[in-house]
Order: sequence, then structure tokens, then C-alpha cells
Amino acid sequence: MSNSSEQASLSTLPEDSLALLVPREVQQQAARLVQEAFAAAFRLSIEAGAEQRQVALEKLAGHLVEWAGMASRDEALVRRSLLLVGLDQWGLAFSETFGATALAGVSMLVALLRNEMEAQEEAICQGYLERLKEEEGAAFDFKVLLRRELHLAFWHAMIAAEEREEAESIMRHLGGMLLGVYEQMPTHGWRLLADALASIQMRCLAQGLAIEGLAQETTQSLFVSLASALPEVVCARVMDQSSNAVRAWQEARRSVQH
Repeated sequence: MSNSSEQASLSTLPEDSLALLVPREVQQQAARLVQEAFAAAFRLSIEAGAEQRQVALEKLAGHLVEWAGMASRDEALVRRSLLLVGLDQWGLAFSETFGATALAGVSMLVALLRNEMEAQEEAICQGYLERLKEEEGAAFDFKVLLRRELHLAFWHAMIAAEEREEAESIMRHLGGMLLGVYEQMPTHGWRLLADALASIQMRCLAQGLAIEGLAQETTQSLFVSLASALPEVVCARVMDQSSNAVRAWQEARRSVQH
């Protein structure tokens, strides 16, 4: 492949077979709803008693079902699928750090969302879940934002850790999550990695985070370990894309300030 052909290929986003059913704005809304719902369910798992948790989760599930239902039947089922797969990914990531007990509320919320469906709807929804797993481009904007916020959540936990052992443990887990994205999405996963690394750098620059001490050390170690674990060509692609994104963000900020 010539350099120009390769550049054209890298600049072309994957085809999203679900884009006609769930436009970009809806996909991003779904990712944000997942993040908010997970945070609420996680908090209820830790802080609330069983009865209070049940009532709150039923109300939360009702809001999510209502949002999913604000569309045609097919779009509603894709929306439901996005919520389910998103909650599953957040839950899986956090369960390895906090254990299944701390995620009782999340499991209950997922069950409530599934129980709302009739058998035929569940079968269709399962088909969409398979497509989301097998097709890298399916709901690509959703996947990008979902993973960005998930990775940022772990990075914030890492730089907030006061003990080295805890910070390094989170760093290893986050590094494994990032590599897992590339393994699950060998063609386009690098785009999600570049987005995650760029988002971390932007937070550092905008908020003065991880500029010294353990936070800076673990952030640098995260980038170095990820770079060494990725194939050289993929690593170069990720670093170039993330650098370009940060540079464009800085230029946009300067233009606004002036």
C-alpha cells in the first residue's frame, strides 16, 4: 500500500451499519446515560440498604426504558442494546478492582432492563448485541465515548491514589483494559486508544493534573508500557493520532482565548 493510500485508509472511519437506526447524537447520549446509570447503581451498591436500593434501581431502570422507548421499535431495541452492552463493560472493568459484591446494584439494573422485554424483543436485542461485538464499526461513536469515559474514570482513580501499591495496581489494570480494546478491535481499536491517550493529556493540560509526584510517574509509566506492548506500527499510529488531537485542541483553545 502506498503512503497516500495508507493515509487515506487511516483517515477513513469504519462503516457503521447501525448509524441509520441510531445517529451519532443518540449513540453519544447512550454512552453518557450508561456512565450516569452505572455511577448511580454503583453508589447504591455501597451506600444503600436492600429495600432502598431496589426502589431506586427500579426508578432508574424506568428512566432508561423510557429513553430507549422514545423511538421506533427497531431503534428502541438498539438503544436498549447499547445500554446493556455499556453497563456490562463498565461492570466488568470495575468488578476486577472492587469485586462482584460492590456491583450488586449494577447487576440488578441490568436484570431489570432485560426483564422489561418480551421474548421476541429479547431475541432481536440479542442479535444487536452480537453485531456490536462482531462488527468493529457498529455504533462506533458510542464505543469511542464509552471507552473514553471508562478509561478516564480509572485514570482519575489512579492519580488520586495516595499509596504507590494502589496506584500501580490501577495503572496495570488500566493498561490491560487499553490493550484489551486493541485485541477486541484489531482493525479500528487503535482509534479508541488514541482517543483515550489524547483525553488524558487534555485533562492534564486543562486542569494541571499529574504534573508531579506519583500521579505524574504512573501516568508516564502507563504511556510507556502501552507503547512497548503494542506492535510498532500500531503504536506509531496511536501516538500520531493522539498528538494531532491534542494539538488541534490546543489551537482551538488559543483561538477562543484570543
